[in-house]
Amino acid sequence: MTQRSGIGFDVHPLAPNTKLILGGVQIPHHSGLIGHSDGDVLIHSIIDSLLGASGLGDIGQHFPKNHPDLKNIKSTLMLNKTYKLLNAAQWRVINVDATIIAEEPIISPYAESMSEIIAQEISIDSKSVNIKSTTSDRLGFTGRKEGIAAMSIATIQGLK
Repeated sequence: MTQRSGIGFDVHPLAPNTKLILGGVQIPHHSGLIGHSDGDVLIHSIIDSLLGASGLGDIGQHFPKNHPDLKNIKSTLMLNKTYKLLNAAQWRVINVDATIIAEEPIISPYAESMSEIIAQEISIDSKSVNIKSTTSDRLGFTGRKEGIAAMSIATIQGLK
């Protein structure tokens, strides 16, 4: 059976008095991510890695920023729709590995919950979803705490 891998990346700016959602988890913080949806850069990155691996395009094609039905949509719903697209195209998810790049907040207390939520949306074991984080050592926009970035790689396998 064919296996493929895809890479994803996303970034959103931070704004005060906004909810911070990462990996489907609301994290207590003074700032949150701005986006057309809930701004969940981690899930957006994973969506792009899955779509890239399957050759089904990218997040902007399937979830355009200007689509009114997608305003403030939960990214977990977008991830589940992506899973269904892959399933219909005869692909199953094997593994996801992702990194969140942020100076704050500390992500590690929430990583396991993120893995569980993501795994549930794409129907795999949570041990096959690895979430980690790093800082940019105060360099660039993430270092200045202007935004948060995420990158991911997904491995999928053909069902036929």
